[in-house]
Amino acid sequence: MSGAERRLLLRGWLCGLAIVAAITVINILTIIHDAPRLGPWRPAIWEVSSGLVTVLIMLLPAAVALWTHRTRPTLARALPVHAVALLAYSILHVSGFVVLRKIAHRLILGEGYDFGPIGPEFVYELRKDVIAYVLAFVVFWLLARMARDVAAEAPAQVTAPAPSPAMFDVRDGARLVRTPIVDILAVRSAGNYAEFLLADGRRPLTRSSLTALEGELAAHGFVRTHRSWLVNAARVTGLRPEGSGDYAVELGPIEAPLSRRYPEALAALRG
Repeated sequence: MSGAERRLLLRGWLCGLAIVAAITVINILTIIHDAPRLGPWRPAIWEVSSGLVTVLIMLLPAAVALWTHRTRPTLARALPVHAVALLAYSILHVSGFVVLRKIAHRLILGEGYDFGPIGPEFVYELRKDVIAYVLAFVVFWLLARMARDVAAEAPAQVTAPAPSPAMFDVRDGARLVRTPIVDILAVRSAGNYAEFLLADGRRPLTRSSLTALEGELAAHGFVRTHRSWLVNAARVTGLRPEGSGDYAVELGPIEAPLSRRYPEALAALRG
């Protein structure tokens, strides 16, 4: 049983408990008023015993209501289930309150309790139990439907938007080229300028030293492999030995040199 179904049962049971308690008090006061010769104890024992058993067996129509809510059976399939459940409900109710009344009469009043002829009395109680069973079933069925409607109307869980990629602004003359960091394959020195080699083939230039750009791009995984080159470690596709400790860094469509004078770069790219 799910947590939602347990909460449903608890709410319905508490609602039923309140209704049964109110009816029990009203019945006790009515019997005392109409038949004062019985005294207060007999009406209290009769009605409280019936109410206690009713509160306990209320879970039977609740179970049928949950089964109906889950499976949505046809009328032909549901009627036999209701018939069996109703008969069991009434048998439990009558046998339960008879046992409690016999015990209470003996302990409190010092006398026995006579239920009367079992056939006529059971039929009489069965007519009342039909009403109680139907009311309990309807209450639990309505609660299940309300819970389903609330769940259907609840807003879907909002998925957090994917984080935007880190961007870098390349000032190419008077034009600003904003590009994702991941699309920058490498940066190489070009005199007083630095040339950005982008994945889409563009080559924007910006007036800056490679050392200054290294300070900005190192935090994004760029590695100095040569006095004239910075490479994006995330875009490296291969390392090819060139002899004498030098390497060629493969970055998809382009290659960058890796000088033996930058052993920390080789270790970083290999790592």
